[in-house]
Amino acid sequence: QVQLVESGGGLVQPGGSLRLSCTASTNIVRLNDMGWYRQAPGKQRELVAGISLGGGAKWYTDSVKGRFTISRDNAKNTVYLQMNNLKPEDTAYYYCNKYTNPRDWGQGTQVTVSS
Repeated sequence: QVQLVESGGGLVQPGGSLRLSCTASTNIVRLNDMGWYRQAPGKQRELVAGISLGGGAKWYTDSVKGRFTISRDNAKNTVYLQMNNLKPEDTAYYYCNKYTNPRDWGQGTQVTVSS
């Protein structure tokens, strides 16, 4: 079972920034393409960003394009999500996992955007 540990969340004002990190207990090369997901209160979990194994291909859901940047450091078994110009609607728990067939969810990290 792979353990994924997310960190970096917090309370931030609208327009602020946060950088999320996710470290895996295994070599993330084995996990192949990775993604960041989020789940807001009362809503289903959604995929917001994805990154290919080598980092050369990235995908973002429309609502975060131009504001969020996903990256990865395979040597550190870590995936990052830089979030800029945060909006109240970004408030959610954020999780990382495999881009395809995600499983073994971590605890997530809470992001709250509020003035």
